[in-house]
Amino acid sequence: MEQRHRLSTSSSDLLSDSIKYRRLIGRLIYLTITRPEISYSLHILTQFMQEPRQDHWDAAIRVLRYLKQSPGQGIFLRPTSLELEAFCDSDWASCPLTRRSITGYFIMLGGCSVSWKTKKQTTVSRSSAEAEYRAMAVTVSEIVCLRSLLSSLGVQMAAPTHLFCDNQAALHIAANLVFHERTKHIEIDCHFVREHIKTGLVNTNHLPTRLQLADIFTKALGRDRFRFILSKLGIGNPHAPT
Repeated sequence: MEQRHRLSTSSSDLLSDSIKYRRLIGRLIYLTITRPEISYSLHILTQFMQEPRQDHWDAAIRVLRYLKQSPGQGIFLRPTSLELEAFCDSDWASCPLTRRSITGYFIMLGGCSVSWKTKKQTTVSRSSAEAEYRAMAVTVSEIVCLRSLLSSLGVQMAAPTHLFCDNQAALHIAANLVFHERTKHIEIDCHFVREHIKTGLVNTNHLPTRLQLADIFTKALGRDRFRFILSKLGIGNPHAPT
């Protein structure tokens, strides 16, 4: 009887901890609306909602501590020009179980954060260029939606939206039709991005990896790198001393 009681108590404790973990993660998810820098952490933690372990709980508490250090921090909106800029990135085969890559993008309107995303890709990419190109296609889709929304609000954009990517191979695929013969497995994404480049809706640009703002949405970063990108995202703390 005593052994049965212990097993029952253990099961009860596990269920209680799981519920507590889910409640905490559920509340933190809402904060990603104004705190995009925690999107990657929440993306990882939400994958263990069914059977969280002590390490997952500790990681969630670490995110909570980070948020408590700067409760007033958030997106700073300021009046400026209405121009879209987009950054896309991927972390190739980053999932140790499925080897799927992670897509991350970040879009700014006049220097202000308006859209961002961290998501595991639905299929396994066979190269880093393929993973980057899939991220590029998802980002272009979001750009089309945002431009359509702005148009319905009376904001017309004549200039193309600049899309920044740090992968040269992916940019060559977008610019050169010859590469399409070697990438038939991502042919739909190729034609989708290429079509919007030809119509002038999107203009692709290369930038160094050190300046890739979407890095914060695809991988864990060191403190210095994290703070550098955070300073470029249009996120600020009005209560911080100047």
